[in-house]
Amino acid sequence: MRLTLFNGSPRKNWNTEILLQHVMKGAAANGAETELIHLYDLNYKGCRSCYACKRVGGKSYGHCAIQDDLTEIFKKVEESDALIFGSPIYYGNVTGEMRSFWERLLFPYSVFDMERSSLFKKKIRTGIIYTMAANEIQMKTMGYEQNLHLMELFIKKIFGETESLFAIDTCHFEDYTQYVSTFFDAEAKQKWRQEEFPQDCQKAWEMGARIVQPIYI
Repeated sequence: MRLTLFNGSPRKNWNTEILLQHVMKGAAANGAETELIHLYDLNYKGCRSCYACKRVGGKSYGHCAIQDDLTEIFKKVEESDALIFGSPIYYGNVTGEMRSFWERLLFPYSVFDMERSSLFKKKIRTGIIYTMAANEIQMKTMGYEQNLHLMELFIKKIFGETESLFAIDTCHFEDYTQYVSTFFDAEAKQKWRQEEFPQDCQKAWEMGARIVQPIYI
């Protein structure tokens, strides 16, 4: 069982990657091989609408024709038995790096037929981890879940099962006194990180353990 994880945050060793590391530990405890890929370490752009992946009889049908750092990554995806995507929320959605990655990853597998069939050759489990500074009330009033749900449907259509984990009220930085940030209650943020974030880490571990279980069809 092989699990590949994608970090869509520009920051390493912070909220998103910490949760992804816990996913890896949960998966490894259940016998899976894991690999974490940092998208911000790669050189690529979003879909160019060349439609080479849709051309009848084309050599790139069902695959992205662009040759860049994602070419080898897509091979890893096809060799994987489960995928996890992690991203902080910027302005109500995933980072631009994650969005561009999803465009390039998902579009070649999506067939322009009446059923919107998938060309991905097997059914696998996928998961998405969202980290955000917004609290539960802000997340709901600003419509974060609705914003993100549509892409989850596309991911489910391409790969099969999917699940998500929302880590809310995360800390931007360790010391709020070093930044202009009076909108936030620094003391409450730190308290949440000490009391609630460990629970998110446990949920991430459990996601990792769950997502590498075989799919029986």
